[in-house]
Amino acid sequence: MHRIAWLPKHRRALASATLIIWIGSTACIPPAALANDAADDVPGKAAYRYYCYQCHGYSGDANTLATRYLNPAPRDFTAFTIDSLPTERMVDAVRNGRDGTAMVRFSSVLNDEEISDVVDYIQKSFMTGEPLNEKYHSIENGWVNHERYASAFPYIQGTITIDTPWEELDADQQHGKQLYESSCVSCHDQANSGSSEVVWELRAVSYPRKHFSHRADSPDFVSGASPYAMHDVPTTPDNMSQQQSRGMRLYQDNCAFCHAADGTGKNWIGSFLEPRPRDFTAADFALLTTPLALRELIKGGIPASSMPAWRAVLADNQIDDIIAYMQAAFASQ
Repeated sequence: MHRIAWLPKHRRALASATLIIWIGSTACIPPAALANDAADDVPGKAAYRYYCYQCHGYSGDANTLATRYLNPAPRDFTAFTIDSLPTERMVDAVRNGRDGTAMVRFSSVLNDEEISDVVDYIQKSFMTGEPLNEKYHSIENGWVNHERYASAFPYIQGTITIDTPWEELDADQQHGKQLYESSCVSCHDQANSGSSEVVWELRAVSYPRKHFSHRADSPDFVSGASPYAMHDVPTTPDNMSQQQSRGMRLYQDNCAFCHAADGTGKNWIGSFLEPRPRDFTAADFALLTTPLALRELIKGGIPASSMPAWRAVLADNQIDDIIAYMQAAFASQ
């Protein structure tokens, strides 16, 4: 399971429903409240490791899972110099975001000084032409006692590939593989795999809990304890057509992360995205009656929102399947 490292009291935009990030035990603490050792006490570093590393990587090279799924991909800062990517352009991107990309504005959570510090940290750390390899996790994201994850290190380092047959692994290596796939792969990707294909199951999970599946009859007891659990139960229309059934599967795997399984946008993620994800069950959501217009919005995304363009992820017929399901599931509520 992958988890996302943001909390409601710090409202943040999520760029893509395909991007699900791991959270550690202390990630709920704002970066300013965390004590760093002397080596880490660099202006902008804590904020970068709290907000930016999920897409751009600890080393600024965007060698992350986000790069596999976002189009356009997150920027690889190591490929630029200060001259080729000027300071004012970077400051504007952090402050205001970039339309048509997964780069959202951070002016709602970072002030001008903090934005300037983040940009300065990126420039001095990643854009000098000097090699950098930030190997260790940071306390800003909850990574305390890093050595407890040692069994997963061989998969991160590439000495064992994640597509190694299970029966060829000893007990410690099997534990490491499970740990890698549940906690590490969000950032470290499968670049060290012998296969170019995804070899783990991706699931849309909107808030942290274990063993959740939206296809289960009811949420597990941990999920059920959340006030958002009711919104992660899919709406299943009666007598669905084959197209609507396909659309339901596609909706749950791609759209439910932000809009909730029941279409309300009132799940864990939807509760603190700004602007809020559309409530498809609302009486004023007229786009369900104009499927062609809705298809274009899904394909192209919505500027100044967390709704990305899906044209590189879903084919037109898949989007049509999703809309058919949405019409059956939400229009009559």
